[in-house]
Amino acid sequence: MSAQHPIIAVTGSSGAGTTTTSLAFRKIFQQLNICAAELEGDSFHHFTRPEMDLAIRKARDLGRHVSYFGPDANNFDLLERTFYHYGESGRGQARKYLHTYDEAVPYNQVPGTFTPWQPLPEPTDVLFYEGLHGGVVTEQNDVSRHVDLLVGGGTDSQPGMDTEIGARYQ
Repeated sequence: MSAQHPIIAVTGSSGAGTTTTSLAFRKIFQQLNICAAELEGDSFHHFTRPEMDLAIRKARDLGRHVSYFGPDANNFDLLERTFYHYGESGRGQARKYLHTYDEAVPYNQVPGTFTPWQPLPEPTDVLFYEGLHGGVVTEQNDVSRHVDLLVGGGTDSQPGMDTEIGARYQ
């Protein structure tokens, strides 16, 4: 947590109101002239879409389950380090996960891939994260301890739930 470089995380599953809540925050930032660096939760996936499809098939062949929600498919270490680094320095890097052709075409890429990592804009007043894991806590990671304001529903708002989900998918 950092008073000088605060982090706000809006977290929740599809349909939980994260987009509506994020739009409200962006409006507040605009009205108060707050410069926010933004991070998307999907940018911390381990795999592109084709790689994830392969990981799911391999896991199924081994009698395991891999989910987009669990630790096998997401880089919780990198997310925690990113939050820590921003809290300490106000700096970091971001990339985008390109879901659709409309998102991918400007980057000359296909859907289901990532843009290259780029430095966050500087200077900023706050880091604003929207995604599933802004408050994730597992045996290995505690992303929530770096967040100054955690807004959300679903698994991230229930202490220990992400650990249970992580254990289920390992």
